[in-house]
Amino acid sequence: MTGTSDPLRSELLDLALEAARRAGELLRDGRPADLGVAATKSSPIDVVTEMDIAAEKLITGFLSEHRPDDGFLGEEGASVAGASGVRWVIDPLDGTVNYLYALPTWAVSIAAEYRGETVAGVIEIPMRGETFRAVLGGGAYLGDQPVRCRPAAPLEQALVSTGFNYVTAVRTHQADVAQRLIPRLRDIRRGGSAAVDLCDVAAGRLDGYYERGLNPWDLAAGDLIAREAGALTGGRPGSGPSYELAVAAPPGVFEPLRELLEEFGAWHD
Repeated sequence: MTGTSDPLRSELLDLALEAARRAGELLRDGRPADLGVAATKSSPIDVVTEMDIAAEKLITGFLSEHRPDDGFLGEEGASVAGASGVRWVIDPLDGTVNYLYALPTWAVSIAAEYRGETVAGVIEIPMRGETFRAVLGGGAYLGDQPVRCRPAAPLEQALVSTGFNYVTAVRTHQADVAQRLIPRLRDIRRGGSAAVDLCDVAAGRLDGYYERGLNPWDLAAGDLIAREAGALTGGRPGSGPSYELAVAAPPGVFEPLRELLEEFGAWHD
């Protein structure tokens, strides 16, 4: 089931699966039906924030019950050093705007690090009914089925996803980069959830993904799942994925895509 014989990794994966399932149910079943009707007012945003915080509390509470000495890093403020060598990196609701507007592309992302290395990751996508998971060295799975990234396509035939920052100046630069990329690719998609995009690379639904401005909780689980599915991941040349730039694609697409992103200055405003 877990894809690994390592007892610690198996335990961490199983806990992440259950925590993500519970948080996904909370977010799906607790969302008011009319949440997105007044999307420009403060009240719907407040409700989304409350749901986000509630999901993170559910996750950290569940994990702490089973592993009280572990650390946490979460989007909604969870920050505990821990004493076990294990740290959980949590995005309780990735794709907040999609959630607000009742679009299905949002997810719960939970990764477990051991001594600084991500060893297990789960991404629950409730409105798709999909659960992606991976352990380091054990492959990537959608449910119980192994997934692999697509065979490398020529860059001009590659379907690539990206995301845009909330800050207008950054988003404007990102739009300029996308405009320059479009003639060099099959097309660009914008899904609205980094976690889901990384899973779609892993499942062969996209030929690549890139984005600037991602935080550790946006990346941790999805990066592991993509790599375990055979994708390469990184940032600027010689660096891993980071806030400056994150790229994921099959070998053969990764390098030419990253070269173009470097040429177009995708990593700065």
